Amino acid sequence: MTRLTIVAVIMVDPTKVDAIKPLFKLLIAETLSEAGCVQYDLHQDNQDPSRFLFFETWATRELWQDHMSAPHVKAFQSATDGILTSVELFEMTLL
Repeated sequence: MTRLTIVAVIMVDPTKVDAIKPLFKLLIAETLSEAGCVQYDLHQDNQDPSRFLFFETWATRELWQDHMSAPHVKAFQSATDGILTSVELFEMTLL
């Protein structure tokens, strides 16, 4: 079975960077306890503090898809409506 790597690049309204950090922390705490979550790391760009990058590893694509429809992810999406300016998701495989 091949693990799935997700790289998510998230841009935040520059005036809302401090407001989103507690929401990210809650999302991380809840996600780390999910089945199939191997790694779920958030990084903030040193040059542009409004750019964040999630580096995730999931046991399977199906478990990642379960994560994406989980109630805490839906709650995060609702809470950050108008705060996020863009989200790019990349599904990748370790070579």
